[in-house]
Amino acid sequence: MNPGSSNDAPLRTSAGRPAWVGRLVVLGLVVGAVVLVLTQFRDAISLDALAAREADLRAFGRDHPVLVYGVAFLAYVVVTGLSLPGAAGMTLIIGWFFGFGPGLILVSFASTTGATLAFLLSRYLLRDAVQRRFGDRLRGFNEAWAREGAFYLFTLRLIPVVPFFVINLVMGLVPIRVVTFWWVSQVGMLAGTMVFVYAGSSVPDLQTLADRGVSSILSVKLLVAFALLGSFPIVTKKILARIRRPDSADAK
Repeated sequence: MNPGSSNDAPLRTSAGRPAWVGRLVVLGLVVGAVVLVLTQFRDAISLDALAAREADLRAFGRDHPVLVYGVAFLAYVVVTGLSLPGAAGMTLIIGWFFGFGPGLILVSFASTTGATLAFLLSRYLLRDAVQRRFGDRLRGFNEAWAREGAFYLFTLRLIPVVPFFVINLVMGLVPIRVVTFWWVSQVGMLAGTMVFVYAGSSVPDLQTLADRGVSSILSVKLLVAFALLGSFPIVTKKILARIRRPDSADAK
């Protein structure tokens, strides 16, 4: 070993640049491409434009199912992974286009993949920026993680008092394994995903939605589903409190 070298020196490429420079360039290109698509093709992907081509979209989906599923999955991962707005709307559209079962599978895995991407970006590329932005919350996350472990992340996913993207970014700085983050998020977000995909699958057709608005998809079943989703965090919180109570009693 060269006595003048140091293990603490930043990793560098063969050209002498820090390794993170290349990663930042790649991230910038991806973000730029997404912004370009959203700005240039906003009218083409509007509700009215999609409604006018609904029959063509359905036919294309039947003829090229693998391509359509792949594009939908990738788009959802990019939106959630880069913490862009529009995930809720995409969930409704996927539910409308693919139906409840296939849409649920697609959104569930795509949302978890996107969350894990944001988690990895925070851990390996945006650490300093996340610490500056969420430093006050990071201490609380670390304390709760040390006290409850993966159970804490599971609670956050079930009871969304903290925004989705904040959980992804801050958990990237918490000592949690990537695999643990993945499966806990997958299970914890499932209930909310089910309700939104179901809402999308209840859309009769896009032209009706464009003409009549959200009222065209309202039904007793959908209202019950949203009511259950709203009460789910309260019920879950009480159940979790009962689960923790015996552990607290044993610790005394």
